[in-house]
Amino acid sequence: MPTGVHLRDARRQLFEAAERVLLRDGPNGLTSRAVTDEAGCAKGVLHRHFPDFDAFLTDLVLDRAAQLETQASALRESAGTGTVAGNLTSALTTLFGPVPVAIIPLITFRDELRARLRQAMPGGGIAILSQATAAISAYLTEERELGRIAADADIDSLTLSLVGGGHLLFADRDPGPPATAVVDRFVTAVIADAGR
Repeated sequence: MPTGVHLRDARRQLFEAAERVLLRDGPNGLTSRAVTDEAGCAKGVLHRHFPDFDAFLTDLVLDRAAQLETQASALRESAGTGTVAGNLTSALTTLFGPVPVAIIPLITFRDELRARLRQAMPGGGIAILSQATAAISAYLTEERELGRIAADADIDSLTLSLVGGGHLLFADRDPGPPATAVVDRFVTAVIADAGR
């Protein structure tokens, strides 16, 4: 690979290349060589922008976790509109999209990445799942305050059920995510006793 190839936004291009490799080849296939080959640049480009590959992966995960904040804000803003089950179904489908679901095993697979994520942010060792948990919990709390979730509903238990079960629904799906009707049926069952 020629070393003179210039990347306009190296971080963004390397992150996008890493996503493609991760989605195609899984965590085991995600190496610095695979990323730079996918980006069409020399391996040194990655090391010019990041001290080592785990630093690159940490920044990648933190960047993708930050992107989930936009989706979390949209979920919170949906409180009081539509149906609670419909809002949660839509949120789980977005929060557990292909890239977040692919990142979770990467975090599990790499001990050093988990350690760096813990240092970078509270609950960072399980980034992505932490963001999904915070988003669902904040939404359910808002809906409880609006009276659309029972006042005595256990928000923590509902959140864990929705995030854990949602992750299981979306993980390891071939050839794609579960149908919306499947997610909606799951969400409706989880919140059935908490609804108003």
